[in-house]
Amino acid sequence: MIRLRDELGQRPVVAVLRAPDAGRFVEVSAVLVAHGFGAVEFTLTSAGAVEAIARAAAELPSVLVGAGTVRTVEQVHQAIDAGAGFLVSQVTSPVLVEAAHARGVPFVPGALTPNEIVAAWELGVQAVKVSPIGPVGGARYIAELAGPLPEIPLMPTGAVPVDAAGEYLAAGATVVGLSRDLTRDALGPGGDLDALADRAARVIRSVDRQLIGSNQ
Repeated sequence: MIRLRDELGQRPVVAVLRAPDAGRFVEVSAVLVAHGFGAVEFTLTSAGAVEAIARAAAELPSVLVGAGTVRTVEQVHQAIDAGAGFLVSQVTSPVLVEAAHARGVPFVPGALTPNEIVAAWELGVQAVKVSPIGPVGGARYIAELAGPLPEIPLMPTGAVPVDAAGEYLAAGATVVGLSRDLTRDALGPGGDLDALADRAARVIRSVDRQLIGSNQ
């Protein structure tokens, strides 16, 4: 079984890429990797996402490529066959967790409330996605969860601001997923990749400040 924490290395952040189609996912991922990201998640609601996973896995060997919004067993196998190193979903499905684990690939199920998070964790997963985190309190909500559930690695996603990744880690998150505030227009034709590079660097600075401070 791939160990997700080990694969993420020193910077536990994931860029979540969602768009009508995945035509620029590999190009955008290359920019993110160049500015410090070690993991990207291609959501399967984006047309061509499976093909983009295969391209990224082949062309960007230094990045861990995952599949997001996984909701069927067929998608589990398609994503893994394409080269996905981890799978993420907004929902918790024991069938999907079992299918991914049988292939030796981590599955991160989605939950929101303490009851849902504990139920997901008891399936034997490596982390639980908490989403959408922004509308329910952001980093403060993670802090309230991490206190009574310290043994459960939490992965908040959904409306995380680019400058707040470190704040989420300080609140108790194990991994932080960043999506719309990071990518903005970059995933569309003619999107500004220079602006994306600047935002990616801001995320990494936020994370590094927190990690350096926590090690002092």
